[in-house]
Amino acid sequence: MTYIVNDSCIACKYTDCVEVCPVDCFYEGENMLVIHPDECIDCGVCEPECPADAIRPDTEPDMEKWVEFNRKYSELWPVIITKKDPLPDADERDGEAGKMEKYFSENPGEGG
Repeated sequence: MTYIVNDSCIACKYTDCVEVCPVDCFYEGENMLVIHPDECIDCGVCEPECPADAIRPDTEPDMEKWVEFNRKYSELWPVIITKKDPLPDADERDGEAGKMEKYFSENPGEGG
């Protein structure tokens, strides 16, 4: 089992999760985070820290696409280990439907 980040993170990018991760397996894109599935040790401490409920175990139904999505972008984006402020519109975007089509960016974040 591993944990993944899904599209609920897009346009919010809360980083509460990165502070509690004992293995630094979060990677930062321009407007979301992902978890490297091969680095995640399945401890689950990140899941309750996410205000957007964007971190889920891969054992839930239809998670295969998110495992591969997280793998792809964790190999392209820089690691993030420090909590940062969420994106400016995070509170109003939290829970919004269709965020992948509306807002997703493949651009890397700053990391750090």
